[in-house]
Amino acid sequence: MSRYPSRWTKIAHQFPGDLASLVSTETKITCRLLRSNAWFSMRVFLAGLCGRWLSSPPPVAEMPGLLFKVGMAAVIYAYVFDIANQTTSATEDAINKPHRPIPAGLLSTRGGYWRWFLSWVGLPMFLAALSGTDAAVSLVGWEIWTFFCYVWPKFNNCLMRNTFTAALVFLTGLASQSMAALKTGENSTHFTLANDRFAVAMAKSNGQIVDVTLDGQDLLGPVNGNSGKGPYLDCSCVPSGFWTPGSSAQIELLNGTDSTGTAYGGLVMTDTYKPTNQTLSQYLFVRETETGLHAFSRVTYFNATTPLLRDLGELRTLWRPNTNLWTNFSTSDGNFGPMPLPSSQSNAISVQDATSYLGNFTNDPYVSQYSDYFTKYTLAENWRTHDAHGLFSDGSKSLDGSTFGAWLVHNTRETYYGGPLHSDLVVDGIVYNYLVSGHYGAPMPNLTHGFDRTWGPQFYYFNRGDPGTTLADLRADAAQYADPEWNDDFYDSIAKHVPNFLPSAKRTTFEGKVNLPKGAQNPIIVLSENEQDFQLNVFNTKSLQYWAEIDQSGSYRIPRVVEGTYRVTLYADGVFGWFIRDNVEISRARAKKNNTFTWREESAGKEIWRVGVPDKSAGEYLHGYAPDTSKPLQPEQYRIYWGIYDYPAEFPDGVNFHVGKSSEARDLNYIHWSFFPSKGNHLRSEPYYENTNNWTITFDLSKQQLRNTRTATFTVQIAGTKTTNGNDKWGVTDDPYSNLPWTVNVNGRYESTWVIPYWRSGSCGVRSAVACQNVEHKFVFPASHLRQGKNEFVLSLPYNASSVETAVLPDALYVQYDALRLELK
Repeated sequence: MSRYPSRWTKIAHQFPGDLASLVSTETKITCRLLRSNAWFSMRVFLAGLCGRWLSSPPPVAEMPGLLFKVGMAAVIYAYVFDIANQTTSATEDAINKPHRPIPAGLLSTRGGYWRWFLSWVGLPMFLAALSGTDAAVSLVGWEIWTFFCYVWPKFNNCLMRNTFTAALVFLTGLASQSMAALKTGENSTHFTLANDRFAVAMAKSNGQIVDVTLDGQDLLGPVNGNSGKGPYLDCSCVPSGFWTPGSSAQIELLNGTDSTGTAYGGLVMTDTYKPTNQTLSQYLFVRETETGLHAFSRVTYFNATTPLLRDLGELRTLWRPNTNLWTNFSTSDGNFGPMPLPSSQSNAISVQDATSYLGNFTNDPYVSQYSDYFTKYTLAENWRTHDAHGLFSDGSKSLDGSTFGAWLVHNTRETYYGGPLHSDLVVDGIVYNYLVSGHYGAPMPNLTHGFDRTWGPQFYYFNRGDPGTTLADLRADAAQYADPEWNDDFYDSIAKHVPNFLPSAKRTTFEGKVNLPKGAQNPIIVLSENEQDFQLNVFNTKSLQYWAEIDQSGSYRIPRVVEGTYRVTLYADGVFGWFIRDNVEISRARAKKNNTFTWREESAGKEIWRVGVPDKSAGEYLHGYAPDTSKPLQPEQYRIYWGIYDYPAEFPDGVNFHVGKSSEARDLNYIHWSFFPSKGNHLRSEPYYENTNNWTITFDLSKQQLRNTRTATFTVQIAGTKTTNGNDKWGVTDDPYSNLPWTVNVNGRYESTWVIPYWRSGSCGVRSAVACQNVEHKFVFPASHLRQGKNEFVLSLPYNASSVETAVLPDALYVQYDALRLELK
C-alpha cells in the first residue's frame, strides 16, 4: 500500500500549492479505489477488443489509438463501479478492504457521493467525445446495472453476483466494439461519415463531397470551382447539355449495421432537373472498418409529354482533388507515371482537342519519363481485365512523408455498357468513373419516358503507406478488391437503400465448360443483353453484362449473375469470328445445369493465309502495342499522340505488304487513312493525299493451292472505324460517308464494296486507341479471279474522304484492322 503515496506524491510535487495537494490526494483516492478491480476490467475490455480484431482486423496504424481508447474505457468502467460500491459499502470495506479510500480516512462518505454523482454524469460525456455515442450508451447501461445490483434493490445473492459479472462482459464487449464504430453527423452546413481513420463531408449547399481525410491527411484540398470535390456526379443529359446535380438536392443520412455486424453510414443525394423531370441520385456508403466509399448512381426520366428526350451522352462520377499532394497516375499495372507539373500544363501548346505538347519542359518528370504529349486519352483503359486506377502520392507533399493512394476499383462491372471490348477514360488528375460515354464509338442509351437505371457498385478506395512504399504496393492493395464476391454480405444488407440493385437471393453463379477451337488463346465468355451484340447493349434499360476468362481446361465461372435470359458470346485471340448463343436462361433453380458449349471456328474452306492476329485490336501493327523506347517508362506507342507518327515518311510509296515476307509490326500501319491529315497535326501544315487511301496486299499461289477450287472467301475484321458520324452513334445524316465504303479489288478482275454502317463509327486511333467497335465482313467471289503466281488485293477507302470537325481534330476518315484472311474451297 505504501508504494502508492510515494510514487504519486512525486508527480504531484510538480504542481504548485493547493493544486499539487489536490492532485496528490485525488491520485491516492483513485489508485486505492481501483486497486481491486481495474486489472479485471482491463482484461475484459481487451478480450472484447480481440473479438473485434478476429472478426474484422483493423489496419496496424489503427491499433495504438484503439488500445489507448480501450485502456481509458477500462479505467472509466472500473471507476464508475468502484465509486458507487465504495460509497454504499464503507462498513463492509472497513473489515475486508481497509486500504480503500473511506476506511483509510482519505475520503468522507459525503465526498464519495459527490464523486459518484460527478463521475456518473461526466464520464459518459467524456467517453462520447473520445469514442462516440455508442460507447457512451454502453457506459450508461453499465451505470444502470451497477445501481440495480449494488445500490437498489441490491439483490445480494449468488445468482445476481454472477449475472452482474456477465453483464460486465457483455457491456464492455459492446464498448470495445464501439471504439472504432462508424460515426455519422449533421450540422447546419454538412453531413459527415467517419470511422477511426477515414472521414468524408458532404456540403448541403451543393450535394457534393467536399472533404476527404485519411489518418488526418486532407486528400482533396480546398474547394475551388469544381475542384477540391468528389466523388460527385454529373451528366450530359439535359436539353442544353451538361448538368451537375446537387444545388437543389434532397440529402438523406443513413445508419445501419450489416449482416456481419459491421456498422455503416450512407449519404443519398437526389436532385431533379425540373424542366424535364429527370432525376439523378448518388448513393455513397462508408463502413466502419474500411477507408473508402461504396458508390451507386441512378438516373430516372418520367415525362410522357416528351417520350424521347435525348441520349444519355455521359454519366460519370469524378474525384477531383485540388492539392499538390498527388504526384503520379496509375491506369493499370503496366501504365503509370508522374503527373505533368501544373506550370507545364498551363503553358503547354495545344495540338488538338484535349491534347497538349509539353516537350519544351524537359525538367518536367512527365516529359522526361513518359511522353512529350499529354492527353487524357493516353490514360484510357480497356475494361476486360481492368481492376483499379487512380492517383498516387509519393510522400513528398504529405504531412509526415507517408505515401497515399486514391483509387476507383472495378469490383463490379455488370451495369457498364459495351462489354469487355469497351474502353474509357480513367484518370488525368481526376479519378473518373465513366458509367456512360460515347468515347471510342461506345453506344449511349436514349432517355425515354420510364427510364430508370442504377449503376454500381464501385469502390472509391483510399490507402496509406509508410514512407518509401511504392505506387505498385498501394495499387496492389486496391486491386485486391476488384472482385464481385467481395463484400457481398454488405451489399445484400444495403440493397434495401438502393433502388434496382438486387441482393444475392436474386443472383446465382454461372459456370461450366467450353470446348474450344484449336489455337484459341486468351478465350473469354460474355453474358449480355439477349439477342444483341454486347458492344451495343444499351437498348434494354435493365441490360446487364458479365464476363470471365476461360482457363486452359475450358472451365469458366461467373459469380453473382442476376437471374434472367442472356446472350452468351465467346471469342479468343487467334480465332476468327465469334460463338454466339441467345436465350440462355440463368437462375438459381438451374444453377446445377451442365452449361457446356462447343465452339467450332468458322470456316469457308482451306485457309491460305492470314494477316494480323484476330484479337479484336490493331495492336500488332506499326505503332500499336510496341513500347515507345524513347522514354524510360516506355508506354505503348498507340497511347501517344498520333501526329508524331509521320505516315508519308514511313510509307513514301504507300503500303505494299507481301504475305509471308512482310512484317505486320513494321510494314502495316495501325491506321489506314483516307488521307494523312494536317488538321490536329501540329507537325504538318498541309494534308498528304498520295499513296494513302489504297493499300496493296500481294501474295503467291501455287497450282496445287488453286486446284479444284471454286470459291474464295476474303474475311476482313476491323477493330475501329471513323465515318463522318464520329462518335455520334445514332445520328443518321445524308453525308455520303456517314456509312463508309470500303472496297477490295482482286487482280483487277473483281471488285466489291462493303459499306461500314454509321453505328460502328467512333474516334479511335486519333484518341489513342487500337480497339474500338469491332465489325467484320466476308467477300465471297469465284476462285477463278485468282491466279497461279503473284496475286494482288487493293484495299481502298474513298480518296480524300473527310468529315466536318467543329473541334480541332483530324478530319480524315480511317479504319483500323484486326485481321485479314483468305480461304479457298
